[in-house]
Amino acid sequence: MRLNRMLLSTTLVVVALVIQVSVLARLHLPGAVPDLVLLTVLALAMVYGHVGGALIGFGAGLLADLAPPADHAAGRYALVLCVIGYLAGLVKPENGQLKSATGPMAVVVAAAVGSTLLYAGVGALVGDTAARHVGLGSLLFTAALYDLLLAPFVVPGLMALARRAENNPLGESGASAKAADVSSGWLSSGTGLRIGSQRGMRVKAARARVARAGRIKGVKRL
Repeated sequence: MRLNRMLLSTTLVVVALVIQVSVLARLHLPGAVPDLVLLTVLALAMVYGHVGGALIGFGAGLLADLAPPADHAAGRYALVLCVIGYLAGLVKPENGQLKSATGPMAVVVAAAVGSTLLYAGVGALVGDTAARHVGLGSLLFTAALYDLLLAPFVVPGLMALARRAENNPLGESGASAKAADVSSGWLSSGTGLRIGSQRGMRVKAARARVARAGRIKGVKRL
């Protein structure tokens, strides 16, 4: 991943996690907690593609696993967000821009339901049955509802920010093009100097030949 992608993704994920833990989790809404980290991963994955989405999802999930008050095994949510980020990156359009809001909203609903099911499935494999006591159906409905209500305020803005950073004119391509222009300018100026020196040498040689011929003619006259 590029440096600007890494810096932007890390900053957005950290900010989203802090807001989710310190604000959204303390609202004590019925059912699931609005997953701002998931929405951040989805927005970045739909701009950077499936590889970038998988890497960002893994890093965001691992950070959420280690951040308090996490009470589950480390790596569990990292696996979930890695898979979700990869799948969300597959719907990235070729031009990087979505034509309507229907696609992102469908991705948000599918990701909210899929992440909840995958998280519960991984928890069942490691012996965590908390989802059964809370009610899986209630978790699925509230997770999809909360994320869908929060998505219009988060996903479009983050996607626009990621696209703007991706099209930064001061990026690697712009720097390389500028370096190429500078190098070509130096080469052209250097070529001009060489051509000028060669012309001067030719003029001097012609004058020397003319002077030598004059001297020879004078000798013949004598």
